[in-house]
Amino acid sequence: MADDQSNAPAARDYRETVFLPETPFPMRGGLPQKEPAILEQWGDLYATLRAERQVQGAPLYVLHDGPPYANGDIHIGHALNKTLKDFVVRSRFLLGYDVDYVPGWDCHGLPIEWKIEEQYRAKGRRKDEVSKEEFRKACRDYAAGWIDVQGAQFKRLGITGDFDNRYATMDFSTEAKIVAEFHRFKNSGQLYRGSKPVMWSPVERTALADAEIEYHDHVSPTIWVKFPVIAASDDHDDDLLAFRHATPSIVIWTTTPWTIPANRAISYGPEIAYGLYEVQSMEQGLEFEPWAAAGDRLIVADKLAEDVFRAAKIATWTRVSDLNPSGLECAHPLAALDPGYGFSVPLLAGDHVTDDAGTGFVHTAPGHGADDFEVWKAHGHHEVPDTVDPDGAYYPGVPLFAGLKVLETEGKKTGKFGPANGAVMDRLIEAGTLLARGRIEHTYPHSWRSKAPVIFRNTPQWFIRMDAPLKDGDTLRETALKAIDHTDFHPEAGRNRIRSMVEGRPDWLISRQRAWGTPLAMFVDKHTGQPLHDPEVDARILKAIAEHGADIWFSAPDSDFLGVHDPARYEKVEDILDVWFDSGSTHAFTIEPRDPANGYVGDRPSHWPADLYLEGSDQHRGWFQSSLLEGSGTRGRAPFNAVLTHGFTLDEKGEKMSKSKGNTTDPAVIIKESGADILRLWVALVDYSDDQRIGKTILQTTVDAYRKLRNTVRYLLGALVGFDEDERLTDYDQMPPLEKFVLHRLHELDGQVRKAYAEYRFQDVVRPVLEFCANDLSALYFDIRKDSLYCDRPDAIRRRAARTVMDEVFMRLTAWLAPLTPFTMEEAWLTRFPEAGTNCARVIPETPSEWQNWNEKHRWEKVQRVLLVTNGALEVERREKRIGTGLDAELTVYIADDQLLAAFEGLAAQDVADIFRSSVASIVAGISPEAVETFQALEVINVEVVAKPILDHPKCARSWRRVPDVGSDPDYPELSARDADAVRWWDQQRAG
Repeated sequence: MADDQSNAPAARDYRETVFLPETPFPMRGGLPQKEPAILEQWGDLYATLRAERQVQGAPLYVLHDGPPYANGDIHIGHALNKTLKDFVVRSRFLLGYDVDYVPGWDCHGLPIEWKIEEQYRAKGRRKDEVSKEEFRKACRDYAAGWIDVQGAQFKRLGITGDFDNRYATMDFSTEAKIVAEFHRFKNSGQLYRGSKPVMWSPVERTALADAEIEYHDHVSPTIWVKFPVIAASDDHDDDLLAFRHATPSIVIWTTTPWTIPANRAISYGPEIAYGLYEVQSMEQGLEFEPWAAAGDRLIVADKLAEDVFRAAKIATWTRVSDLNPSGLECAHPLAALDPGYGFSVPLLAGDHVTDDAGTGFVHTAPGHGADDFEVWKAHGHHEVPDTVDPDGAYYPGVPLFAGLKVLETEGKKTGKFGPANGAVMDRLIEAGTLLARGRIEHTYPHSWRSKAPVIFRNTPQWFIRMDAPLKDGDTLRETALKAIDHTDFHPEAGRNRIRSMVEGRPDWLISRQRAWGTPLAMFVDKHTGQPLHDPEVDARILKAIAEHGADIWFSAPDSDFLGVHDPARYEKVEDILDVWFDSGSTHAFTIEPRDPANGYVGDRPSHWPADLYLEGSDQHRGWFQSSLLEGSGTRGRAPFNAVLTHGFTLDEKGEKMSKSKGNTTDPAVIIKESGADILRLWVALVDYSDDQRIGKTILQTTVDAYRKLRNTVRYLLGALVGFDEDERLTDYDQMPPLEKFVLHRLHELDGQVRKAYAEYRFQDVVRPVLEFCANDLSALYFDIRKDSLYCDRPDAIRRRAARTVMDEVFMRLTAWLAPLTPFTMEEAWLTRFPEAGTNCARVIPETPSEWQNWNEKHRWEKVQRVLLVTNGALEVERREKRIGTGLDAELTVYIADDQLLAAFEGLAAQDVADIFRSSVASIVAGISPEAVETFQALEVINVEVVAKPILDHPKCARSWRRVPDVGSDPDYPELSARDADAVRWWDQQRAG
């Protein structure tokens, strides 16, 4: 027997006959190494895409880039913003558009100016020792360097755009265009010079607009100050009788003691109830002598009287009478110390006064508050005192306090409040007019650049009128509000946000007192104070700036511009424009007709207005608003049709990122460690409309999602090796039910993806596609069709159908995901079609309407419910080691639900076994016999499964299925009939 067995032919190894997937597309992405090579291979991808679309006559779509600031490496906020823009650009190309997108940079402004000042200080030179021309050149060179750095960083992210024709607000032609836009306002009468309180940064020595202000917690001193009543109108006779016993005082409350020297009035609320109160007694056992005393008479709002007396340590009091403040006049609380405060302080009615806090009276310093200024002017007063100079110190003429600093602007205490507050309080105590003081923590305005506190300060500035009628009769405010109504907002909440800001905003403050920026290049008549309106002068200014840059405005003599006008009569304005005016004008030189004379190269069409502006939600008060006002003021409408906003990126705990906390996430590190596609996939997965979070744990979740996508594509590539058009199954009716289901899912997803891209809902692209890959493909379709792919002969209808459907899946996945993970989809595409050109140039393949098949969708939803039970039954058998794999099992599935049962109608026994991943399976209508022990799942009722090992069928040596026909073919006794047929085909192909 031993000799006989040794002479028996060795069993054949059928592994070489199995059609296993083969692909060079690796499981591990290796993105940090591959992506730079793909970028190099793309070359000028944007130019390629635009050229192709223009040849095709594609419709034009314009995304206008809000310019980042050119002063440092990009951070995670930049990465989010630019990636979202790239999603828009690439998805519009994918949808068949020609897309215009020109990246730009914001280059003027204080951050760069400060950096250059620091560089000069390090060399022992002060800014005022450097010529303006030299200083501006240093700023220009600094910004240019960062444009190059950021441009390379954006490209590494995979950002596609017209970088060769990028715009920058400091380019000579651009500066000329910004001045031209400014001249439009000047010449239309919308511009005026006004002296009013504005947000002023003593540290930066310039005015600031609302968009440049942020609010931080701050502890301020609070004071209650007595203003002695010195006169009353005739209708106060009864009150005057009450005053005979002691001079009453009106009490005000303020958190800015330093503004008391600037006080000129007290405001009251006409609807507020006020009373005259007399102090009866003070609190006892105090560690200090209070500033009030029994017999004092104080006038406050009735609602706030108790709060005021508590602050002043007054124990008991009597309300003497009602009191109407109208017509009263007071002495200044410092009048007893210096005759410079000897003027009377009138009571003025003001709608801004409330009795919510304080005393019901508002100390009114018209040079240091917007409401103060307006109520002062409304009552016929025109002179506004100048109290504090540009450096935050009292002017020399301010009695008692000349030269004292409100805010420190030099040294280690820069940005801290100076001695002014303390000095004023000391003098009030000396004058006997300080009633009480304390401290309060509240939010206080700070410059978003220097982070230093700002003050309200009266100063001559240039403004654009919000409420003066334009040519069509509407005001700038009204025009802007109409434009908001005609704009699409994503999300819709953005509409109300910007609308409320425009409704309540003051006139547009556009002048700044700095060096690095675009000048308000105009002349003002010294006699009339009005800007010069002369087209020839304007033309000379624009021509000079376009040729030499804005520096020429500061260096050339006035006569070069004025022509026939006498230079002695005109003042050259050397203020610079608010940088928001710069960036708000970018539409004028980026998307309006492009002039090659201005440096634009090539023939790449654009149109005005833009289809979309896309920035962070903070830009409702910044770039969105300045662009809206600029377009509305010069062209009668917004320069955009739609606005998309995203939130801010926080750390994993939901906290704001800061270098000091050490909780920042650097996009460069992510790209170096994981690749740009991981960062892009994170952007696609988050709800960008809200604040989003990022960190190591979240990024690991993103990597896991990426692996699922990559493995799906890899499986498809392996399964499709050698697939060609001859193999394609073109007759839909020949498709098995499972393939019809997958085709339906492609049809369904195709509509969802197109709509989501069209509406900028990128999360609604990637998440359904991820679910499709994980659930419909990997967990269902690939698993069921694995046996057919590996073991059916290549010309079998079922295998051809599977490969045809997988080809359709591959063609759509690589298109759908191209805007989101372009590097990976490019790698996959070129792995399969190395000569086909870039995947980025494709449009989504058209999906036949016949693929829509809701019957199959509903069938497979029911099948998957039954699978929950059969999978559970097989898992029990594997766990108990009664079987090795599902192919060792025979399943009997009892279904007592007519709808679930109907899902299996028309399916052959082998199809059912394939669905359940077993070798043999049968469906039985009804419930199982009582004697039979079954497996059931809690989440699926009326389904029971009996799983048992197959003992009476040998295992096929090729497919490992245990089926009755193993050994039925004498030429291949170890194989099932299906496998024998496939091997015979394989042998014949090899033979010949």
